[in-house]
Amino acid sequence: MTLPRLFAIAILSLTPGLTAHAGGKKGENSGISFHLQGDPSDNPKMIFEQNTAGKQVVYRRNPDFMTKDVAAFNSFPSQDGQGFGVVLQLKPSAKNRLAALTSANIDRWMLAMVNGRKVDAVIIDKQVEDGYLVIWKGIGQAEIDAFDTQVPRIGEKKPRR
Repeated sequence: MTLPRLFAIAILSLTPGLTAHAGGKKGENSGISFHLQGDPSDNPKMIFEQNTAGKQVVYRRNPDFMTKDVAAFNSFPSQDGQGFGVVLQLKPSAKNRLAALTSANIDRWMLAMVNGRKVDAVIIDKQVEDGYLVIWKGIGQAEIDAFDTQVPRIGEKKPRR
């Protein structure tokens, strides 16, 4: 191995955060993410507070589900008339994770975020085994259009654009 290559490997091994941030991954607020309720006693760097149903609730900073976990989706007009909601069909591995997480977190909140913005939160009232997550409100037409380029609609094989 050449000296410059050894130097580069040494630098990267001494700075593990550098590789984790490559490609704009750290702090990237694009797509859909779901965050389970955390505990106030959790490491402060791993949680954030969000007003939910009139009170401050602590959520895990790391998402439990993200756009990459979605196999397909459909949109629908939100009941409040302000934008859209979406039904998200999860990939098989994410479907299994959803069943396990919802079983272990009954009566806890799950927060949905789109492009880093809180759009909806629900209380987990039972185990979800069908592999579908729903965001009931808060999504704009531009976000639906962007999602159409990444993920197919339910029943379709390819994204629309």
